[in-house]
Amino acid sequence: MEELLDKLYALPNVYEDFICGTVGYAKEKPEHLKILLDYLKTNDNLTTSDIVYFICIQPDFFDDEAIEV
Repeated sequence: MEELLDKLYALPNVYEDFICGTVGYAKEKPEHLKILLDYLKTNDNLTTSDIVYFICIQPDFFDDEAIEV
């Protein structure tokens, strides 16, 4: 998690809600941390918006969504 935080804080225009949301997503499943770190390591010049978009397009992003009855 330390490596993820280091990479996130190194981004331009980082803000606390972005950090909290991204770390929260990474803590949900070990695979989340791995894919985030891989994404951060293999892409240059990322923005916070790029990372939010990347998280949102993951197949399991809506798994915790409340089911309407």
